[in-house]
Parts: sequence; C-alpha cells; structure tokens
Amino acid sequence: MKNVLAIVLCALLLIVSVGAMADGQKVGVSMPTKDLQRWNQDGENMQKLLEAAGYTVDLQYASNDVQTQLSQIENMISEGADVLVIAAIEGSSLGEALTMAKDESIPVIAYDRLLMESDAVSYYATFDNYMVGTVQGTYIKEQLDLENAAGPFNLEITAGDPGDNNAGYFYQGAIDVLKPYIDAGKLVVKSGQVAFDDVATPTWATETAQTRAENILSSFYADGTNVDVWLCSNDSTALGVENALAANYTGTYPIITGQDCDIANTKNMIAGKQSMSVFKDTRTLAAQVVKMVGQILSGETVDVNDTETYNNNVIVVPSFLCEPVFADANNYKALLIDSGYYTEDQLK
Repeated sequence: MKNVLAIVLCALLLIVSVGAMADGQKVGVSMPTKDLQRWNQDGENMQKLLEAAGYTVDLQYASNDVQTQLSQIENMISEGADVLVIAAIEGSSLGEALTMAKDESIPVIAYDRLLMESDAVSYYATFDNYMVGTVQGTYIKEQLDLENAAGPFNLEITAGDPGDNNAGYFYQGAIDVLKPYIDAGKLVVKSGQVAFDDVATPTWATETAQTRAENILSSFYADGTNVDVWLCSNDSTALGVENALAANYTGTYPIITGQDCDIANTKNMIAGKQSMSVFKDTRTLAAQVVKMVGQILSGETVDVNDTETYNNNVIVVPSFLCEPVFADANNYKALLIDSGYYTEDQLK
C-alpha cells in the first residue's frame, strides 16, 4: 500500500509540474485486447492520468490481432504521437512500426510486455516478472510445507503465451523454486508435462487452458487420484483449470495459483476455488509510466531500477520494475477493497 500511494503521489506531483508544457503533446497507447480485464484497467488508468497531466491520449485496443496493432501504431505515428506506450500482443511482431518510430525519433516505452528484436525500444515498465513466479512457487512451497512434509504431492502446470516474453519469466521463477522438490520426487507431475513448451497456453486463452486441463484430468486423475496443486501463471489460465475441475474431477480440490486478481478469480478465491493470485496493482504501473512519459518529454533523467535483466535480443532495455505481492482469502480485503481497487459489490 505504501508503494502504491508513493508512486501515485509522484505521478500527481508530476502532473502538476508538467501540466502546462503538456498542452498539445500526444501520447499513443497501444493495448493488446479488451478480452482480459487487466488490459481494460491498464488502459483506463493510464488514459486518466495522462489526460490529467494535459496530454492528448490516443488509446487503442487491437483485439489480439497483430496486424491490427501494427496498423494502429503506424497510425499513431502518422498522426503525430510524441511518445508511444505499447503493450504488445506478440513481442517480436512490431518491427515495422518500431522502425518507423525510430525514424521519426519517437521514444517507445514497452508496457508490461517487452518488445523484442528491436533497438527502437527506449524503456520498459513492468512488474518484476521473475518475482511473480517466485511468489507463486514460494506460496506452493509454504502451503504444502515441502521442506518438512513427506509427500509425494501431485503437481500440474499451466503456463502462459509463448509469444509473450513475460510468460517465460513467470514460469521460470516458479520452477526455480519447485524444481528441487520435483527432482527429489516430493512433487510428481503425473502428466509428465513440465517443459515450458509443453505447458504453454497460446494467447493465455481460458478455453485452451480448460481443454488441456480436461485432457490431463481424464488421462491421469479419472480414478479419483488427487491433483494436489496446479501451478497456473495467470488468472485466465487458472479459470480454465477451475472450469475443468468443476466438470471432470472427483478428488480433493487442489491448491491453484494465479495472477492479476481478476474479478472472477477473486470471487473464486473467496469461494475456495482458487488459492491465491499475484496482485499487480495496475494503478502503480500506470502512474509510473505517466511519470516516465513526463520525464522523457521534459528532457529529464528517466527513472529506471534495472539496466541488466531485460535483453530483447538486440539491446538491454532500461527498465522500471514494480514489486508484486500475493492476495488470498485472508488478505484480499486489505489489498483490493480497502485500497479502492475494487468495491465490495464488485466481488459479490
């Protein structure tokens, strides 16, 4: 909460300081889709803060279609954007637009998803993606008491979109915590599907995650064998697993992880159908990006706190990493309701 308030306060102070000079400056904001709740929140939060700072905002959603996003960004450039903020559908597919931005000397901030294979990326703003995975893995480790319990426990894994650079960080952060217990036989993956390529979920689609989970359950758990824990990288994939469990599973309900604290998943946490979700307060990230936009356009030094981690295969992109935390049935009220992120009515 203190970090959230501090960054939002910084953004508001920045709004006051740059409001006069922001008149006439345009910020293009490209979001991947409206299909996931979090992108709607990201876009709305950023537009609100940028407009309060006096910028003209061109916010576009690309319906999870790469060509649409490419065209939208090119139009933003043609229409005079001074800065671009891009949350990519597929990190390596926007080369033409990024080259165009570089030719026009337009700074580009990669938002939450790293833009790959380009030297036109000025900055990257995200949450600590590897930490997201370690938070999930540590939660599983502590809930199962893996250091002391005899086990074995049955584990299944559902990771994210292979086209999203973040998905690999989420997966690896969790696996690095859990792999010693897998190697020791204390965690057993009955499906045998552990490698990222085997557990990835294209476009993070709930339906795809559900179909794969149904196949795993019917193949390995139909006899009543318990799946003790299901590592899910985010809430849309967790929802697919939860749907599959509701339809095809008779064993003891497993620990299920997630990320983003989507409304449907938070309701499932309250109902005992999901154990936790990593909370990444989109207000914090949006406020930080607004601050970075102001620093860029005023010629100030741009805040970054990581200059080593995020290599997009061409350059190491200077980054600002916000810190994630986990929410569960015990603390969701303080994190999500008391902070104003949701109202109680939204979670009924």
